[in-house]
Amino acid sequence: MNSLPSISTAAGQIVDIFAQRTYPGVVHIADGRIAKIEPTASAPSTFLLPGFVDAHVHIESSMLVPSEFARLAVVHGTVATVSDPHEIANVLGTPGIMYMIDDAARSPLKFHFGASSCVPACAFDRSGAVLDAGEVASLLDDPRIKYLSEMMNFPGVLHDDPDVMAKIRAAHERGKPVDGHAPALRGEGLKKYAAAGITTDHESFTYEEALEKIGLGVKCLIREGSAAKNFEALYPLVGQHPEMCMFCSDDKHPNDLVVGHINQLVVRAIERGQPLFAVLRAACVNPVLHY
Repeated sequence: MNSLPSISTAAGQIVDIFAQRTYPGVVHIADGRIAKIEPTASAPSTFLLPGFVDAHVHIESSMLVPSEFARLAVVHGTVATVSDPHEIANVLGTPGIMYMIDDAARSPLKFHFGASSCVPACAFDRSGAVLDAGEVASLLDDPRIKYLSEMMNFPGVLHDDPDVMAKIRAAHERGKPVDGHAPALRGEGLKKYAAAGITTDHESFTYEEALEKIGLGVKCLIREGSAAKNFEALYPLVGQHPEMCMFCSDDKHPNDLVVGHINQLVVRAIERGQPLFAVLRAACVNPVLHY
């Protein structure tokens, strides 16, 4: 006999980010998934909304394994991350990435790992492993690998380095996004970088730089982590280009993660006058639609 589905409900004020409205209702959950959202005449004052997504983070920088990172992050409303495992890949290669994926499976938080594009980080680095175009392609064949992680070797893109271009091509052939890393790149160089099919960047330090990238179709990941902090320069873009912005931490040390995560950027953006639903779109929706 088949067992009956596990059904539960939660009542409150439903925050509908797409329709940009809030209304009383009940969320019906069956087997861990939302089965139905039912409007009601009244409901408790608790707000029910999608969880927050860190659109670019290196879990290793927290000095925690993914399952422990999740234990700290979920209390701040984080339900998913887009994670580049290049730090462990630089030490252990593909086995390190597989370790991260296996440990992440112990947690209900959704970790979306990418294939690290730059191992070693540069030609002058002596790392513990090398991921060439063939191995990156093999990683991208794994359905658990969702995208090609940040292409830090932007000079390689600009100079048509065969290994770099083969990695980008492998992602495109499999229908997977390519994340960018192009600090201070502007003008003709930026145009060529974007034309290679690179769709995000988290390295903008100024409003003007980020705006130029957005104009070329590159989505702006507004970064505020333990190391780099670009929120104050970039937050006006959330209201101006809500479809092109996401929030990320890049690197989040454990002492900072205990205090807060993406929720802090949501609060700060709203306090600075950014439209509520544009902020929630950046924090909850855009990363899901992109990846």
